[in-house]
Amino acid sequence: MNLFADIRSLVLDAVDGLAREGRLPEGLPLDAIAVEPPRDPGHGDMATNAAMVLAKPAGQNPRALADQLAERLRHDPRILSAEPAGPGFLNLRLAPAVWQGVVRAVLTDPAFGRSTLGQGRRVNVEFVSANPTGPMHVGHTRGAVFGDALARLLAFAGWDVTREYYINDGGAQVDVLARSAFERYREANGLSPEIAEGLYPGDYLVPVGEALKDKYGDSLLNAPESEWLVAVRDLATQAMMEMIRADLALLGVQMDVYSSEKALYGTGRIEEAIGRLRAQGLIYEGTLEPPKGKLPEDWEPREQTLFRSTLHGDDVDRPVMKSDGSWTYFAPDIAYHYDKTQRGFDLLVDVFGADHGGYVKRMKAAVAALTNGRVPIEFKLMQLVKLMKNGEPVKMSKRSGTFVTLRDVVEEVGPDVTRFAMLTRKNDAPLDFDFDKVTEQSKDNPVFYVQYAHARAQSVLRKAAESGIDVGADALSLADLSRLGHESELKVTRALGEWPRLVEIAAKGMEPHRIAFYLYDLASDFHSLWNRGNDDPSLRFLQEGDADTTRAKIALVRAVAVVIAQGLGILGVTPANEMR
Repeated sequence: MNLFADIRSLVLDAVDGLAREGRLPEGLPLDAIAVEPPRDPGHGDMATNAAMVLAKPAGQNPRALADQLAERLRHDPRILSAEPAGPGFLNLRLAPAVWQGVVRAVLTDPAFGRSTLGQGRRVNVEFVSANPTGPMHVGHTRGAVFGDALARLLAFAGWDVTREYYINDGGAQVDVLARSAFERYREANGLSPEIAEGLYPGDYLVPVGEALKDKYGDSLLNAPESEWLVAVRDLATQAMMEMIRADLALLGVQMDVYSSEKALYGTGRIEEAIGRLRAQGLIYEGTLEPPKGKLPEDWEPREQTLFRSTLHGDDVDRPVMKSDGSWTYFAPDIAYHYDKTQRGFDLLVDVFGADHGGYVKRMKAAVAALTNGRVPIEFKLMQLVKLMKNGEPVKMSKRSGTFVTLRDVVEEVGPDVTRFAMLTRKNDAPLDFDFDKVTEQSKDNPVFYVQYAHARAQSVLRKAAESGIDVGADALSLADLSRLGHESELKVTRALGEWPRLVEIAAKGMEPHRIAFYLYDLASDFHSLWNRGNDDPSLRFLQEGDADTTRAKIALVRAVAVVIAQGLGILGVTPANEMR
């Protein structure tokens, strides 16, 4: 059940009726017709722009057309009133029975809130993809939470979702990791580590050094780097990925696929992807003009092998092979995305840090060229997180040596608080994560406020069950919901009615933060109803001596709990059944 979609269908039927009567031309464009909550709730329950959208192609005055639509809509029993407003908007009020029916739909329809938007199509969501050189930092935490919540949201909206992590284990950074681990290996053998500038100083490599000693004893100490680099790199990389997997699990994130950059080299897969571009005339030998500002690492004032990415929307062509014949970092990324398109995905989503914003156009160009535009790719950029505690920026973690780790944050406040708080801002907006605020018990803390609403609802259900009321969904769905007539109760039912529409909007925009915002608003309406019951006994959920009214109110409470639990599930947060 999607009430907004239902009323939109009613509006389209009214348009069709006017066309059949000859009062509107046939074949008018209908896609832009929307039914939404009005900006001012005082104007009604819903508003439609139908008259404004159709007036010009129909050659009619929008206000006059709104009058005609209103006349037809008023005949439907679901419409309490239909009033034209402004230049052609149409404000609608629905009969209370419509909103009361939403409660029954929540209790009886297991798919309530879910969408068929994805239609079972396959989407690959790649996120985190941190270099395997150390523990994940707080920026990775935000990307991990966002990516997992987005995957959950898309699955809820009907997509077949694969979560993927791309291991950047083929570049120079893993050689730096190996050299850093080797110093910890020397330390494990009783020597003083020489952590030169550019190496990773964190204590997290101490256990790697111990593991190297257990495996190799002191046999590597006097060996040249050429003899130990690969072995140390492989062991250190594996240890880092085990750490990363454990950190993700601590946050409640499980990947479906781990793909390795290193696995692309020497297999012909990079050559195959570049060859596909070459066959289209998109690979050529040339020299790029020096870019303005700071020169990127892969730019050379010499002839290189270039991808003609400007033909697919990029600003400049991009090098894929250096003048010495080695691949640029872009080439394996092209091959990796080509591999994803070959696996049959209908949509690719990459979640990157904001510092990768300049990478978007070239990757979109590559995927467009590789698939002839068949497979779209979307990029979601994560802005920075600022950690605060006691009014001061949080200092770096000793274990990491340079930053606050994901584990630091989760162990401080728990995975549920971490996840919800990371989703209280849109992904491309900076986020302040204040340890004091995310743990305080107040309305100003959305994490607490939403969890408290669910816990309150569960408390009411427990008390109702103790009083002998069957609080099962089937039993409550038979309640006389017409007894939910107070405006505070109807406001909660209207909020429940917006849930399916909100899910579709969030999924279309790939904006899981909208779920967090919605939950806060629903919790606010529920808390307000609760508080009104303190002053008005008729609004209390348990009505002594009136079983029918009590069942209706308990049905509303259970519906609120169901939708909050659904929303928290999308965010990856466990609903609280009680608050301490």
